Amino acid sequence: QVQLVESGGGLVQPGGSLRLSCAASGFSLDYYDIGWFRQAPGKEREGVSYISSSDGSTLYADSVKGRFTISRDNAKNTVYLQMNSLKPEDTAVYYCATDLRGRGLVTLSRYEYDYWGQGTQVTVSS
Repeated sequence: QVQLVESGGGLVQPGGSLRLSCAASGFSLDYYDIGWFRQAPGKEREGVSYISSSDGSTLYADSVKGRFTISRDNAKNTVYLQMNSLKPEDTAVYYCATDLRGRGLVTLSRYEYDYWGQGTQVTVSS
């Protein structure tokens, strides 16, 4: 059974850090790219970061560049999103997703991903 499971969300003060995990089962992340997305209340889901399965190349939204780092551990079949210097505007439900069609598109467009996890809540507040 194909599954993506996010974890690591929580409540953190501004300036703090969190590390999100996206654990895959039923398929190997050796062959599929992963994107991280987030959706705040009343807003559209937006792309945050992407990592390639083929060469490990990455992509970041301008709003998180320099603060967030995406990485993968293929042995654990898991992708991570390290989030530092968190701001209140980072508050959202964070999702990981993949394109099971395996097209290898380097994109943060949610329309190009066809399989999603259930999400994990991140709240940045004092």
